[in-house]
Amino acid sequence: MDQTDMGVDALTWGDVGEQHLAALTELAGGCLAVDGGLPLFARPPLLRARLLQTRTLGAWHDGRLVAAVGVGTGREPATSTGLVHPGWRGRGLGGRLLDWAGEQAGGAELLLTTESWSPGADALFVARGFERTFVEWVLRHDLAALPDVPPPDGVRTGPVVREAGPELFETYRASFAERPGFRAPEAEEWLGELWDDDGYRPDLSLIARGPDGTAVGFLNVVDNWVDQVGVVPGWRQRRVGAHLMAVALRSLAGDGAGEAWLCVNDNNPAAGLYRGLGFRDAGRRARYLRRRP
Repeated sequence: MDQTDMGVDALTWGDVGEQHLAALTELAGGCLAVDGGLPLFARPPLLRARLLQTRTLGAWHDGRLVAAVGVGTGREPATSTGLVHPGWRGRGLGGRLLDWAGEQAGGAELLLTTESWSPGADALFVARGFERTFVEWVLRHDLAALPDVPPPDGVRTGPVVREAGPELFETYRASFAERPGFRAPEAEEWLGELWDDDGYRPDLSLIARGPDGTAVGFLNVVDNWVDQVGVVPGWRQRRVGAHLMAVALRSLAGDGAGEAWLCVNDNNPAAGLYRGLGFRDAGRRARYLRRRP
């Protein structure tokens, strides 16, 4: 019998744990292959954080995990991430996972995270009264074709060195201070997280300086991801950001990377800049919140 003809009564439900990490990885990979989204989701660190929370429920068919949902409780909002394999969609599995997550959360607010967004999941969440609070595009750049953006007059770029940490933080703070809801962390906290990240590449990360040597923009690289890029207000609309991005892409290619990635908020106008430099859509990720009545 073809899988598409089989009902949910053919499934076996049970708890999922660390011993099922390979099955979770396969399930996440199947969803990413169809929906796109954050490729890091199929790697153990993020997969554990999203799906192996306080409790995880899975549905199995012939030894294969076809749906799973993890719920984190103990603080508010409770958090949840769920997946249904593309071949098993359209049979109410998503609704069952969502019902179970709601039961585990009890009366707490519930925050849903999806790293491989799909229209079907969006429709289900909204129909169930969840508010979409955050949407990001995941963009990919094939480094076989690289943009060439000359530096603006008087601007030079250089790699990040540890001694420039305070200056890097101030450039970050100044670049994002005008964003709605932005709250600057403590410099020590922000820099500590950056330097402690095993994937951080200070040699490929950049600070842009104006003619007087003052920092006017920055770009951070983690593995082959452009993690953050910002330009201080007085230097915007001068192609500083585009130049930083072009230099970083060339550096990544020179370091042996075949592709580069970044995430950009759905309503961020910088998305147009990135697409103009050769980035292409590779899916979306989102957050949904069910508030207390």
